[in-house]
Amino acid sequence: MHELSLCQSISKIVHRGAAGRKVAVVELDVGQLRQVVPESLIHCWSIVSQGTDLDGSRLDIRWLRAVLVCRECGSQTQLEELPVLRCGSCSSTSVDIVSGDEFMVRSLVLEDTMAGPE
Repeated sequence: MHELSLCQSISKIVHRGAAGRKVAVVELDVGQLRQVVPESLIHCWSIVSQGTDLDGSRLDIRWLRAVLVCRECGSQTQLEELPVLRCGSCSSTSVDIVSGDEFMVRSLVLEDTMAGPE
């Protein structure tokens, strides 16, 4: 289960970014090509954050579809199936990945920013 090691890495990044402030939400971008199981990632986050200053925080995951651009005809293809890396227009396998391989912490929502005006 590589989601556990991913969550351990996310935790280190979040600790640095939070600088001691209480984190409510960790916003992630995860590309389709990363082959991450959403439920496993969320479950592993609860394990990794339990008993730490991140306990009670949650992951907000934005899933990004894989998009290819064809070197032959220039068209873009949004992948429906994996692992077929082929142009949807001309069927060429000479393609570049435009999106879908992301895995990054997009932002942190801190506890004090969640509170409304008094």
